[in-house]
Order: sequence, then structure tokens, then C-alpha cells
Amino acid sequence: MRVLITGAAGFLGSHLSDRFLAEGHEVVGVDNLITGDSSNLGHLQRDERFRFSRQDVSRALEVDGSVDGVLHFASPASPIDYLEHPIATLDVGSLGTRNALELARAQGARFFMASTSEVYGDPLEHPQRETYWGNVNPIGPRSVYDEAKRFSEALTMAYHRQHGLDTRIVRIFNTYGPRMRARDGRVVSNFVVQALAGDPLTIYGEGSQSRSFCYVSDEVDGIYRLFMHGDAEPTNIGNPDEFTVRELADLVLELTGSKSKIVARPLPIDDPKVRRPDITRAREMLGWSPRVPLREGLKHTIEWFKGQGI
Repeated sequence: MRVLITGAAGFLGSHLSDRFLAEGHEVVGVDNLITGDSSNLGHLQRDERFRFSRQDVSRALEVDGSVDGVLHFASPASPIDYLEHPIATLDVGSLGTRNALELARAQGARFFMASTSEVYGDPLEHPQRETYWGNVNPIGPRSVYDEAKRFSEALTMAYHRQHGLDTRIVRIFNTYGPRMRARDGRVVSNFVVQALAGDPLTIYGEGSQSRSFCYVSDEVDGIYRLFMHGDAEPTNIGNPDEFTVRELADLVLELTGSKSKIVARPLPIDDPKVRRPDITRAREMLGWSPRVPLREGLKHTIEWFKGQGI
């Protein structure tokens, strides 16, 4: 197959490009590099099956030749990024999704929408199943990301129902691993970078809020299987093992050998108290479940950050 991946220079988009190439496909990567980093794709520049095009998908999306799949991963995804670029985040979830859908429709290609567990908001159901409609503040600071993704899901389903477009929607839970940006506001990268630098680890509130952390190789495997063998209904891809933020901080300190202290800051507005995916659907439909435990994944991530001179 020949696939187009928007957001290809980002953390997850670059790993997904690697996976499609490893499976023998061709990849056209698109990114405007607002939050993506071209160095994430540097190792692919000599691969004849990979092409990169710098484009803003919110304005237009063009491709030379035909594609069999359009995978829409373009969007700021960390709190620091989407709070700094709120309108661009809304644009890429609405206008960008529309442009990607129109390209898929014109090409007769399969469309894959990268959504997020943030569509569940601060959930009242735990763990979160795909049938849960969520508890989202539509006008809070985080809504620029949450509502952009909720709208993109609605638009994807509208194209599926009205035009018969072959579509997929993945709801991605906290993912971590090599190529994360230092200090990007995500808890794993924040803790690792702070610990390696000897800086205090910043937790919010008492650190009792829970998250479920999926190593990037597991996440990409689930995404690839969903693209190849899934259906149009949203599917959770994440690790159901649940940890408090304080437990994560303690584990990072242990694995890095850091003497950093832990300091508390006030909770951000609308910060979810719990987050854990129900992955029954992914297990039954795709035969997928994560394999990399948190301790092992953190070791790989810490070594990668060390290799970056952090």
C-alpha cells in the first residue's frame, strides 16, 4: 500500500511511519513542523519508499500520485502545545480533518482518524469503554483539544455514513517512549527530564490522579492492526495497567537513581482524576493487547533521553 500520514514528524507519527515501512508499504509524510521535528524522520530520508512534504493540512492537503490510506495524526497533543496554539489545534481538528477526509474520498482511500482518550474528559465511568460519551467541559482551557477531537470523530462518522467512506477511529491513551520532546508537558517526559537534570519532579495536587501508560511500540502495533483489520467504530488503544502520578514519579526516581525531590503544584483546570482504557474491543477484534510493562518501557525511554544529552 501507499499511505499518507499527517503529523508524520511528530512523536507518534514518526514511529507509525517506521511501522508502515517495516511492513513493506510506501509512506508520504506530511507535517507543518509546528510541534513536529524533522529529525524524527532523518533516518528515513534515504529510503526510496518514503517522501516528506511540508504542508499545513488546515489550509490544504495535496499529494503526488495515488494513496490507499490517509492517516490523520496532525495536531498539537501535549497540554503545553495545545494551550499555546489553541486556534491551530481547533483548526487541525476541524479544517484539517475535513481536508484529510476529502483527500481520502477523492482517492477512494481508507481514512484513519487519530483521536484521544481526552474525548472522555474527566470521566464518570471507570475504566472507559468506547460506548461512554464522556464528561467534557466544552469551554474550559483544555476544550480546544478535547472538542477538536470530538468534532473530528463526528465528522469522520458523517463521511462514513453519507459517503460510504472506509474509516477508522482510534482513541489513544497516554503513550510514551523515544522521540518524546523534552519538557513538552507530558508527565513521562517531564519526570524523566527533571530527574536526569536533578531538578524537582513536579506533581499536581497530591499526585493521586491515575493514568495508564502505553509504550510506543505497543501503541503503534495496535494502531497498525486497527488500520488493517478494524471497523468504523471508535476503538481504545492503550495499556489498561493503571498507576497514580505519584507512583510514576517514584518509579522514575528509582530507575534514574536521581536524588530529585518531589514538589506539588495546584491541579490544572479540568485535569482528569482517572484514566484507564477498557480494551475488550481491541482484544476481541484485533487480537491486540500491550506487551511492554511500565518499568521496561521507562528504562528504554530514560536511555533514549540520556542519548540526547539530557
